[in-house]
Amino acid sequence: MNILVYLIPISIFLGGVGLAGFLYTLRSNQYDDPEGDSRRILSDEWDDRPKP
Repeated sequence: MNILVYLIPISIFLGGVGLAGFLYTLRSNQYDDPEGDSRRILSDEWDDRPKP
């Protein structure tokens, strides 16, 4: 039972780090256009292959 004294604060700290990381990505607008990326992949307009 003494191990819980260490594990509970560590788990709360790691959860806070994960939440802070998520909030950072949310505020830096990394989730702005998820639908546009998926449609660009299927579009014939963009071609990643080099031209001969």
